[in-house]
This record gives sequence, C-alpha cells and structure tokens, in this order.
Amino acid sequence: MADLSVNFAGISSPNPFWLASGPLTNTGYQVMKAFDQGWGGAVWKTVGEPVINVSSRLASIDYGGRRMVGLNNIELISDRPIDDNLREIAEVKRRFPHHAVIVSLMLASDADLWADIMHRVEDTGADGVELNFGCPHGMSERGMGSIVGQVPEYSRQITAYAKSGLKLPVIVKLTPNVTDVRIPGRAAVEGGADALSLINTINSVMAVDVETWLPEPQVAGRGSHGGYCGPAVKPIGLYMVSALANDRQVRVPLCGIGGIETWRDAAEYLLLGAQAVQVCTAAMHYGFRIIHELTDGLSDYLDRKGLVSVQDLVGQAANRVGDWNDLRLSYSYKSVAEIRAEQCIGCNLCYIACDDGGHQCIDRVEGQKAPKVREDDCVGCNLCALVCPVPGCIEMVGKDLGTVETWRQRQSRMMPLS
Repeated sequence: MADLSVNFAGISSPNPFWLASGPLTNTGYQVMKAFDQGWGGAVWKTVGEPVINVSSRLASIDYGGRRMVGLNNIELISDRPIDDNLREIAEVKRRFPHHAVIVSLMLASDADLWADIMHRVEDTGADGVELNFGCPHGMSERGMGSIVGQVPEYSRQITAYAKSGLKLPVIVKLTPNVTDVRIPGRAAVEGGADALSLINTINSVMAVDVETWLPEPQVAGRGSHGGYCGPAVKPIGLYMVSALANDRQVRVPLCGIGGIETWRDAAEYLLLGAQAVQVCTAAMHYGFRIIHELTDGLSDYLDRKGLVSVQDLVGQAANRVGDWNDLRLSYSYKSVAEIRAEQCIGCNLCYIACDDGGHQCIDRVEGQKAPKVREDDCVGCNLCALVCPVPGCIEMVGKDLGTVETWRQRQSRMMPLS
C-alpha cells in the first residue's frame, strides 16, 4: 500500500488531509474526535483577541437537488478566550503527538503583540502556525484578515513579525480576493513564510429572499458580506494553487484549500503542486467520518498508478497549466466533436446548444436519431459534450494539424526585425 504520510514544511502527519481553520476546529473536543477518526492534522479555529459573534451565521446554495453546493459564513474568529484555546491545543498535542496541530492566528499589526503570542503558542507544543490573511468579513473591517492579504507590504511585515525569533514553521493563508494571488504570495515569502495555504473564502453575498426581501443569513433583519466556500469554489482554488506552484519567486510548500470533498478533489490539488490539503465545508456537511473515504480512495489511487507515496504525485500536472499565450493555436491543433450514434437518445440538446450558444456546426439528419457534426466548421468548444446527458456519447477528438505554434511564437515570428 502507498505511504500516505507527509512532511509539510517540517510538519509531519500520517496523511495529507487536515481540517481547515473554522467552526469544526473550535475546541479540543472536536479536534481530538477528528484525530480519532483518522484525520492527519487540524488547523485550529483562528485565535486572537476574543470577539463577540452574531446570529445567525451560515447560508448555502442548493442546486439540482443537492444541498450546500456553496456555503456562506459570516462568523468571525474564535470568541473563546486565548488562554482556553492555548490550554486545549497543548492537551490535544499531548494526546496526539504524531498528528499535525497548527494554530491559526489573527492579531493587530504590532510587533510586541505578535512576539508574545508566538512564544505562547510555541509553549503549547503545536507544530506550526497559520497566519490568517484571508478572512473577508468582520475582521477585515478591523484592519485584519483579508485587508492584510490584499496589501503586499502588510503581508510581508506581519509575516516578519511572526517569524522573528520563532522556531516553528509559519504558514501564511492567502486571500483569493485579489487581482493576482502571486503578489501577496511573493510578499509573504519575502517576509519569511515557510509555506503558503490557499485559498481562504471568497467575498460574497449569498442570497436575498424574494418574498421577505431579507438577505441570507440575516441578523435581526440585516445582512452582510461573508466568506464563500464549498464545492463550487474548487476551480478557483485549483487555479491559484497552480499559479503559485509555477511561480519561480514562490519556492515554498503549498497547502491546497477550497471545495475538497472527495479523494479526487484532493488528488487534483496535489497534482497541481500542493503537498497537503485542508478540508472544511465537506466535514461540516457530512461529519468527520468522510476521512475514511478520502484516505482509502487516495491510497487505492496511488496503488493503481504505481506510486509509493503522496510526494510522488505532487506537482505532476503543474507544468501543464500556464499562460494562454503558450497554447497551440487553432490552425496548429484543434479538437472536433464526434457523436456516437449508437448511444444517442435523440434529445437534440447538442444541436440546440450549438445552434444557439455555439458555432452552428451540428445538423439534424432526417430519419436519424443522432445529429451530425460538420467537422470543418467545428471549433472544439466542448459545449455539445458538456450538455449531453449520456456519458461518453459525444467525444472531443484531437486533430494535430502539423505546424506547432503558439500565440507567443507567432508574435515572435511576425515581429519585424529592427
């Protein structure tokens, strides 16, 4: 069987699956229960000066009969005293010495304040800290959270405060609410970050009840922006992890977060360069027991691929995601749709989608159930395959047209000599 253990920035854990900082890591009871189930690590719910939270706090998007495709959260950091959190962190680490216990922190930009809390965290025996530069609501209005992650100078400075005189690894959790995630990522590394985790939640307003006109969630008739997470955000997380994995100025381990619900989701993050992953919404939805499906699934997958460890998977697809300018142009390579007539049910969704929203290259054929694709006119947009309700009925087939040229190469070739 493949070895699922990982060493992330000097932090060891029996598998790459960690609970992300959030409601499910708020107490020692919860974290120990999760470790008993088999989770490899946990990032404690963000510790800082205690706050007073609001009620209610969560709202979700349901789609196609499925609950919680996306989750919105307006809860703030831990509202429990710092001393209580640190005492429980120490107890968890004593009872589970081989599991990763990471302490998420959020404090004001004060060097002395950071020095004090970092040494107190070190005394607990925790394995590392995660600086929360990503929370988009509540704390950002107080000069912390995403407001730090959106200003490179702040990210660099506070990371340096945390690293000063500390032996523990420092992970910086990045906000996705930026134009280019590489900029704050580089700043954190310049400040001394040993690793980066991403993404934190996305700024959002979840919904408005069209009958009552109340936002969701609502607190005594008013709402606010919150953090969006859950399966719907995975593509954004994958993109941002790949962007940092391919950035030559960011040469630290990455922890992938965002929409991870299955072992396949985790494998995608690992393939794009993450060395560990964090899970939150899925564990809130289905309970800590999902760890068995995650570890069993990943172990079976590694065995099937002939890989002996998680590290063998890390980054294997990272260099396949890059700039659009480096893709082959359509006169060099194209894909065309092929409809398997024997599988077609005659719903004509492909024809309608192509005619109304595509490139008008699918024709109905009188007396035949299956439409026909005009290959010369097909641009390979994939829309027909995406709307087809029969798996495998429509296949996109690649056609190598000979000349290998990208937009970047074409521009270079066409540039006049000076």
